[in-house]
Amino acid sequence: MKKEKKPDAIVFDEETQSYNGSLLPYATGVGAPKITPPDVTTWKNTNIISANNEFKAKFEDIQMQYEQMMEQFEYNNLVYSAKYSFEPITGKTYHLYRAKDASTFLSILSPQECNFDFLGSFRLGPDKMWEKLPIG
Repeated sequence: MKKEKKPDAIVFDEETQSYNGSLLPYATGVGAPKITPPDVTTWKNTNIISANNEFKAKFEDIQMQYEQMMEQFEYNNLVYSAKYSFEPITGKTYHLYRAKDASTFLSILSPQECNFDFLGSFRLGPDKMWEKLPIG
């Protein structure tokens, strides 16, 4: 048996086998106004640019934090691999030097008090990480 197709102007739900035009939230009659979605292209493009700028800023921030962490790691590795025969005290400033044999050592002597190749001044933090101090 051939199924009879309803005309386009009639709103018929095939699943429930009922006319549901009066139940829909939009007009279904032939004389109903045309439904046109608003053009949101400009809004999308503007927000895409804003979102991309936000992602770029976050990425650059994470990249900067990574570079700072790697720099701190290198300083810690440099100081912890140096020779010293004392137990450093948290919060005190120490100076790192290169000896004639290219080995490094940590000292309490300032650069003005000795004649070795000065590499930098460091302070041991409460988290047992070495912080490079600015020269001057």
